[in-house]
Amino acid sequence: MRRLILALVLVCVVAPVFCGTADAAKKSDKIKALLITGADVGVHPWREMSETTREILVKTGKFDVKVSEDPHILESATALKGYDVIVFLIYTKPVIPAEGIENLLSAVKAGKGFYVQHLASASFAECEEFGKLCGRKWVMGTSGHGPRSVFRSNIVNKQHPITKGLGDFDTDDELYAKLQETGQKIDILVTADSDWSNRAEPLVFTSKYGNGRVVHNAYGHDRKALMTPNVQKLIARGVEWAATGKVK
Repeated sequence: MRRLILALVLVCVVAPVFCGTADAAKKSDKIKALLITGADVGVHPWREMSETTREILVKTGKFDVKVSEDPHILESATALKGYDVIVFLIYTKPVIPAEGIENLLSAVKAGKGFYVQHLASASFAECEEFGKLCGRKWVMGTSGHGPRSVFRSNIVNKQHPITKGLGDFDTDDELYAKLQETGQKIDILVTADSDWSNRAEPLVFTSKYGNGRVVHNAYGHDRKALMTPNVQKLIARGVEWAATGKVK
């Protein structure tokens, strides 16, 4: 009897340890994403946009997402090391110390993934290198869009892991146009025909920055725009590919 009681005690003590270790291992397998959000133009409900993007990522079960509403987190190179991919959703007008931007650039050059969405590519306008990081960038007074409307999006690269198996789709959003070239080579995945610019505009594309993979996604004016199923797939797949180079 005493042996039986001792055995039961050991099971009760040891089992949680193994379970805890298994849970920790399972969690560590997830892609660690740092989502930076915060200041934006008045027409953008930035917290709604960031919360919806986080929701899209978390519900896949593939991501462990940390949200920061302060771009000054970029000033800590040590903090950035803890993540596989930086999800950049903020249009930050205030200038942060150059060290912060350099930390971001260095992290991606070294192989960290970078995903930029909607107006966030207009950040750090004074930093030419940040524009190169984004592949193409929104420039105030040059880039733009017509009235928000339902428009057709065309999958132009059907073989890329981000778009494989996806068909053309309609979405209710702002159709960004005249994103400015930065000298970086981009691989265009999705386009839409803009009545504002009278040309096919790249809305999702990838590029390389050093050893890092970059995904630029121009969708996402608000929650309604982000709820389009194929837009959600492009976001989740885009962040995964930026982090790992593949989509499972």
